[in-house]
Amino acid sequence: MSPGALTTTHFEVALPEDEQLARRLGVSLEAVQLTRKSDVIDLHVDTFIPPRLWGYDLLERHERGPLAGRFFGHLDFHRILEGGMTGAMWSITTNPFRTAGSRWQQFQKNLTRFQGLIERTRGRYRFARTRAEYDAARQAGAHAVMLAIQGGNALEAAPEGVASLPDQLVTRVTLVHLTNSVYGVTSSPLAGMKRGRGLTGQGRDFVRQLDAHRIFVDLAHINPEGFWEAVEAHDRSLPLIATHTGVSGVKPHWRNLDDRQVKAIADSGGVVGVIFAAQFLRVRGGPRDSDMVLDHLAHALKVGGEDAVALGSDYDGAITPPPDLRDGLAWPRLVQRMLDRGWKTERIQKILGKNFLASFARLRP
Repeated sequence: MSPGALTTTHFEVALPEDEQLARRLGVSLEAVQLTRKSDVIDLHVDTFIPPRLWGYDLLERHERGPLAGRFFGHLDFHRILEGGMTGAMWSITTNPFRTAGSRWQQFQKNLTRFQGLIERTRGRYRFARTRAEYDAARQAGAHAVMLAIQGGNALEAAPEGVASLPDQLVTRVTLVHLTNSVYGVTSSPLAGMKRGRGLTGQGRDFVRQLDAHRIFVDLAHINPEGFWEAVEAHDRSLPLIATHTGVSGVKPHWRNLDDRQVKAIADSGGVVGVIFAAQFLRVRGGPRDSDMVLDHLAHALKVGGEDAVALGSDYDGAITPPPDLRDGLAWPRLVQRMLDRGWKTERIQKILGKNFLASFARLRP
C-alpha cells in the first residue's frame, strides 16, 4: 500500500445529544439547537490537504492533536457532523511549483482520490452540484460536499480549459492563490515585481469560461487590480464570491477586502465569507477569541447588508483560529457569541448558510 493510503472501511457517526454537546462546549442549549436546525455552510475548508500530505484519515475521529488546533487537524468526517456543519466548499488546492501539465494530471488524481473518500462515507457525505442537490443531501441527513479548486492554474494545461472538468462537480474556482499565475497576480507578498499588475488576458478569458459553466468566481487571494478587472470581465447577471477573507475596515491587511470590494460582491448578489485565521482578524487591543470573527462579520454586515455575509473558516489551511474555534465542533460557540450580541435568529441563520444558498440558487438552481 502506498504511503498515505487510507485503510478505514467502516464509517459510523453517533451524534451527541443537544444537552451533552452544550455542556461539553460550555454554551447554552439554545445555541446548540439553533445551530442544529440551521443550514451551516463553510465556504472554504482545506481538509483534503492533510490526507494528501501525510495520510491523515478523515474517516477516523481525531482530537486537536499536539498543536492544539494550530495549522491543521481542525476537521474530520466525524467532527463535521457532530458540530452541525451541513455543507462545505471542499477545496482541492493547487501546488503552483509543478509544471502546468503536472498540475492538471495531479488535480485529476486528487479528484479521483477525493471521490473515493466520499464514497466510503456510506452516504453521509454527498456531492452537491446545485442548490437542489444540496437540499436533497440535507433532507437525507447528509453533509453536502461542494467541490472547489483553490488556484485556477490547476486548469492551465487542461485540454479544453474549464470544459475539461467532469460532471459539473466543481462549483467554485479561486482565481489565484498565494503565488502569481498565468491568470493574475496574488494579493500576497509573493506578488513581487508584479504587485501593481492584475488580471492577465488569459485571466479575463478564464473568468468568462467559469461564468459560462456556472462556476463561482472566487475573488479571495487576488490583488486589488485583479479584483476589479475580474469584476469587469464577469457576467453581471451572476453572483461573485469571496470565500475566506477578513475585512480591512476592521484590520487593514493584504489578505483582507476593503469596503468597496465587499460592496461590489454584495451588489452582484454574492457573499463574502469571513475567515477564522486570527492573523488576518486580530487588532491591537481587540478580542483574542471568536469575537474577532464577529467584529469582521459586523463590519461586513454594515457595508454589504445582511444578505451578503457568510463564513469561510479556511480550516486545515495552515491557519491558527481563535482558541475557542479550533475545530469543527466550534460552530455552536460562534452562534452563542452571536446570541450574546443580541443578533436575531434570522440574521444568524443568514450568516450560517441561508445567504450562500440564495447565491448558489442564482448560479445553479
